[in-house]
Amino acid sequence: MTDLDRLLDFAARSRLPEGGFGYLGADGRVVRGRPVETWIVARMTHVFGLASLPGRPGADELARHGVAALTDGPLHDREHGGWRSSTADDRKAAYVHAFVVLAGATSTSAGVPGGRALLDEALAVWQTRFWDDDAGLAVEEWDRGWTTLEAYRGVNANMHGVEASLAAADAVAGTDPATSDRLRAQALRTTERVVHGWARERDWRLPEHFTADWTPLPEYNRDRPADPFRPYGVTVGHQFEWARLALHLRAALQGRSGHVGRDWLLDDAVALFGAAAERGWAADGHDGFPYTLDWDDRPVVQARMHWVLCEAIAAACVLGEVTGEPHYGELARRWREHGEQRFADPATGSWHHELTPTGDVGTGTWSGQPDAYHLAQMLLLDGRPVRGSVAAALR
Repeated sequence: MTDLDRLLDFAARSRLPEGGFGYLGADGRVVRGRPVETWIVARMTHVFGLASLPGRPGADELARHGVAALTDGPLHDREHGGWRSSTADDRKAAYVHAFVVLAGATSTSAGVPGGRALLDEALAVWQTRFWDDDAGLAVEEWDRGWTTLEAYRGVNANMHGVEASLAAADAVAGTDPATSDRLRAQALRTTERVVHGWARERDWRLPEHFTADWTPLPEYNRDRPADPFRPYGVTVGHQFEWARLALHLRAALQGRSGHVGRDWLLDDAVALFGAAAERGWAADGHDGFPYTLDWDDRPVVQARMHWVLCEAIAAACVLGEVTGEPHYGELARRWREHGEQRFADPATGSWHHELTPTGDVGTGTWSGQPDAYHLAQMLLLDGRPVRGSVAAALR
């Protein structure tokens, strides 16, 4: 079975002496010549922050290394504010900033020096540049100087915005309850619109791509269906991820005034998970979940992504914890066995990020084993109480 300590040893190899973390290749070494990417640095900082909570040796230093890179390194745009997407890309993306918020939140919860300052700045940027209060959703991408906003709107960035907002709410609850309540309310607005609205209206087939006024674009990227961040069609892994996040949100709201009658969060999580599991598993006749399906549930990109399986397992574990139904634990066990047999790489201690439907290593969307975010969270969530964030569950 995949061992968390060995996975973290693998992840530690991504540490760059000049600051931050690099993209890991199939051999478990940093891919040289590749730009330093903010989403990788932020996700690795989050992972090491989580690992420091139960006292994993060396994790605190690695989390501090990540916080320093996000605070003082070249990814941080001191002139215009916010964070560049990479050392080679000046665009300011909601997806990237959501992970900076997450890194700051987890570092704050773990007591990492500089974590709270990073969180406060990242939240300020998120609120002023990305959060659209009229829509209850985040906009997508700006140029470096915040002068031109992309017309595209996307659900992927909003999903990670919900995750980051819940983590930030947990991190500041003891010192700034008003901000904590506001962040949870925003996460609820987004989840209600995405899951209780668009997903439910389409029989649990969630559209991901939209115009600037939030009109769905069901044919978006049909000619580039394997895009790593904006694939065409129904993204099975995101449906599992949204189901899990709905349950984290439900846990965060329980017992709070003004949030009575949110039973739909559990009902929708069950339905969204069930649709992804039933329609996704072996949809092309091979075990595993294809990356994407079309609007008639037919496989489009048949590659198996490690993160899709990780999110399926994590969602099953959380549903089992919330409902007490053994069915979910059995699914988590079966899918975990599949992952250990197919994805686990004994040479690195991590999982291959992409496989073909028959189990060979693939590179159609992802090459190498870039980071440990999905796999580490899957391992850490198993058997934990359900809270607003993974960090809160570990605490």
